[in-house]
Amino acid sequence: MVNIAIVGCNGKMGYFVADAVLKRDDCNVMFGVDAFGDNKYDFKVYKSFKDIDEKPDVMIDFSNPVVLDDMLEFALKNSVPCVICTTGYSDEQVKKIKVASEKIAVFYSGNMSLGINLLIELTKEAAKVLGNQFDIEIVEKHHNLKVDAPSGTALMIADGISETLKDEPQYVYDRHSYRRKRSKNEIGIHSVRGGSIVGEHEVIFAGHDEVVTISHQAQSKEVFAVGSVNAAVFLSQQKCGMYNMGNLLSAKLK
Repeated sequence: MVNIAIVGCNGKMGYFVADAVLKRDDCNVMFGVDAFGDNKYDFKVYKSFKDIDEKPDVMIDFSNPVVLDDMLEFALKNSVPCVICTTGYSDEQVKKIKVASEKIAVFYSGNMSLGINLLIELTKEAAKVLGNQFDIEIVEKHHNLKVDAPSGTALMIADGISETLKDEPQYVYDRHSYRRKRSKNEIGIHSVRGGSIVGEHEVIFAGHDEVVTISHQAQSKEVFAVGSVNAAVFLSQQKCGMYNMGNLLSAKLK
């Protein structure tokens, strides 16, 4: 039985994670951590990491970038693996996550959906064939409450494509200030925020007289919660290091 702590348990994703764990028989929620909201769970919710007097097997984080330092301090002190699903980190914070992975197991992904990770693999294959002759644009759409832009997933897609291209591309996030034609080494990344859109990502390969589009739509946040719990059970058995969905998919195929 894998004992899980949910960081950001009172947020929308926290509720989905708790529900996903409840539906399984190989793990349970030991406690939650959230400084905001009322406790509506059967398990204990701590307001601060300093108040915790228990040690879980793994933590799932769907919170806010400001929580990172306290969470990593607790995780390193107690040797607790972390599934980090929060997005919007600065470059400096990402470095801290990588440094922490030298001492604990860290599963870090901007998107926990199996479908999205398949999309990334498909776009990488498409870029190998089309990348030098086709312009590449990424469009991501999310609900009007999402704070960071572009989405962590859009950046994951762009980074995956970049790995396959001969020349390092330039990410262009906003064209209104550009008064010149599109250069060949650009990857355009565009953000839409509105309504209750869960998450949509579209990768456009635009060539001469033809366009190839690869897209993914998340119909519910539940898919991300299920993915995070799968990652937590997987990570609880791993040595220190940095892991992602590719490692989880490989383990499932064995």
